[in-house]
Amino acid sequence: MSVRSRTVKSSVKHSPRCPSAPSDEQETLVPVLPGAEPFRHEGGEVGVLLCHGFTGSPQSLRPWADYLAERGLTVSLPLLPGHGTRWEDMAVTGWQDWYAEVDRELRVLRETCERVFVFGLSMGGALSLRLAAKHGEAISGLVLVNPANKVHGLSAYALPVARHLVRTTKGLADDIALPGSHEVGYDRVPLHAAHSVRRFFRLVDGELPQVTQPVVLLHSPQDHVVPPADSARILSRISSTDVSEILLEQSYHVATLDHDAERIFDESYRFIGRLAPSVGMKGSTSGG
Repeated sequence: MSVRSRTVKSSVKHSPRCPSAPSDEQETLVPVLPGAEPFRHEGGEVGVLLCHGFTGSPQSLRPWADYLAERGLTVSLPLLPGHGTRWEDMAVTGWQDWYAEVDRELRVLRETCERVFVFGLSMGGALSLRLAAKHGEAISGLVLVNPANKVHGLSAYALPVARHLVRTTKGLADDIALPGSHEVGYDRVPLHAAHSVRRFFRLVDGELPQVTQPVVLLHSPQDHVVPPADSARILSRISSTDVSEILLEQSYHVATLDHDAERIFDESYRFIGRLAPSVGMKGSTSGG
């Protein structure tokens, strides 16, 4: 197993997403928050790409990544641009940056893996769905945990104007039922980024009928960030015929760090085993 650099480049430049940014590009190395580092494990011929959520970090999916790596799978868990450092870095990124990162990681996995699965939490679920819509049969299946489909609340409609007046709003992290469990994420949400993710969700919603891969969707009835209606919307619009819906009764939004985490991990591994029978066979998933 290996963990990549604990610093990332922070670029601040003039952008239509952040018109107030300086015109001259300034690039510095910004320390990654402890636990938020990206992760990669070189295993066997079956690969899994894990996509974390909006304002979150790889830490929310690291136990899942470790579980899969321990079973010999090749695992990629990238840190999305602007995440895992400080919210100011996220303010100058948008959905195009986040999607480009997971798209790049998917292409890297495909170079060495015979089969690739994509798993996502929250906005990471939306990223996973777009990858599925765009890459088709190159993706063997999806596992989605509390996937987001919409920015909710009356404030969502004010984002196009509010983002020019207010820089941030209250953060989304730590919606977890399990005592003592903590999510590494931002305590503030940059409104420029929130406006971008709102546009991204609308884009992905229009692409859902292009999703045909097998899907396992796990969602929490008590989710204080993404309501169950988002999961229902996704299930009603995708074209997949092999679909499983699982309720996570004991968990809130960040279910991968909550009471139902082991269930999520086990269900995802069984899903892979059903679609990629070579998993578990000698040599098929060998790795350090």
